[in-house]
Amino acid sequence: MSAPETERRVQGVIANEDTGESSDDQILDEQKDEESDAGDLQPGPVDPPPPQEGLTDTVEKALPISSLTPRWRNWVIRGVFALMMVVGFFWLIWGGPFYLTIAVMTVQLKCFQEIISIGHKVYQSNNLPWFRTLQWYFLLCANYFFYGETITDYFGHFLQREEVFRPLMKYRRIVAFTMYVAGFCMFVLTLVKRHYLKQFTMFGWTHITLLIVVTQSHLIIQNIFEGLIWLIVPVSMVICNDVMAYIFGFFFGRTSLIKLSPKKTWEGFIGAFFSTLLFGWLLAYFMAGYEYFVCPVEFGGPAAYSIMMECTPAPIFQLTEYTLPSWLQGVLKVMGLMWETVNIYPFQIHSIYLATFASLIGPFGGFFASGFKRAFKIKDFADVIPGHGGMVDRFDCQYLMATFVHVYHHSFIRAPNPGKIVQQVLALRPDLQLVIFNKLKQHLLDAGLVENSCSS
Repeated sequence: MSAPETERRVQGVIANEDTGESSDDQILDEQKDEESDAGDLQPGPVDPPPPQEGLTDTVEKALPISSLTPRWRNWVIRGVFALMMVVGFFWLIWGGPFYLTIAVMTVQLKCFQEIISIGHKVYQSNNLPWFRTLQWYFLLCANYFFYGETITDYFGHFLQREEVFRPLMKYRRIVAFTMYVAGFCMFVLTLVKRHYLKQFTMFGWTHITLLIVVTQSHLIIQNIFEGLIWLIVPVSMVICNDVMAYIFGFFFGRTSLIKLSPKKTWEGFIGAFFSTLLFGWLLAYFMAGYEYFVCPVEFGGPAAYSIMMECTPAPIFQLTEYTLPSWLQGVLKVMGLMWETVNIYPFQIHSIYLATFASLIGPFGGFFASGFKRAFKIKDFADVIPGHGGMVDRFDCQYLMATFVHVYHHSFIRAPNPGKIVQQVLALRPDLQLVIFNKLKQHLLDAGLVENSCSS
């Protein structure tokens, strides 16, 4: 035995003299606990669960498609429910920002539940005390922190009028932090010997899920309040890319694209790219001409309880004349088109970048989800949408796209939002509002933007 080991064992004997327990026994107990704890993450052989009829199987039996091959039955089911989801999306758009926000939060909750449920099944953690409750509690804390910021920025003046909301709005950060610390302490207090590794694994699983689901849902809400077009166009691009990749791959697919998802083909990938570019360009042209889609969401004012979506459209949503490059003019002349200039919306140019990301990078969100499912030997995250799987299966690319749109908008597009600034001013004390008014008035007078007679 080496000298360091001898010294450690001597110290262990001295430390355990009061309890009468030898250090060898203690070390053996710790090793047994560690082996047992590690074994928790390696489920032993169990009998496979009996096959259960899922929602997709039920729908397949209900539709008159039994005579079709399995490939075409899947095509029909996917097509029917894809059409239903598109119709539902149009209905949400008609409903406005409030309905879209509720839909985003509903999808967030379902995605969180699907990912967490996989963890519970894999690590067999259903017997851990209070753990499911703590996971949903952490979700509540994260939502209160993130959405509290957005709600305060856009609806702070309205909340100020309600006594019950004032402390929750003013002290939202310390309240959210206190809530989280309480959950953290509760987690520590519920640690169970022989299950430490399992509990800390699920603790990390929960926080990674919050990072993926809650933060990106928050960015989607931010995109909505910047104007519905920043939600509708990117979401529609991802939908178009997914649909066209499936169609091109179904009819022309021959070459596998990636091992993680064997059904993805290069033919579908390339066909979807060009289809999404064209679709995004046309959709951007259509939507950029309507204030309902391009105006930031603003609260109705001190005496109103409604949402306003009226404004003077930003320059990127106004028709602008562009001179075509000389090489493009030459190509058009060969085709008999004598075009030297075109009138388009600048947003259409931005739509090219959005469509490129949706087509080339967005699918990697789906590949990531495919790798995740393969790691845990599952086909889909759930079976809530026949032919499509779970919510995560449908929104894996949307979350990645939403993050890109938020970063792109803040980097190249975003300008100060007058409605948001007014809400922040109205949240101040009257004396501070008067200070801002006098400074603003003096600035406008100095700039010659208002008549000096208004000072009287």
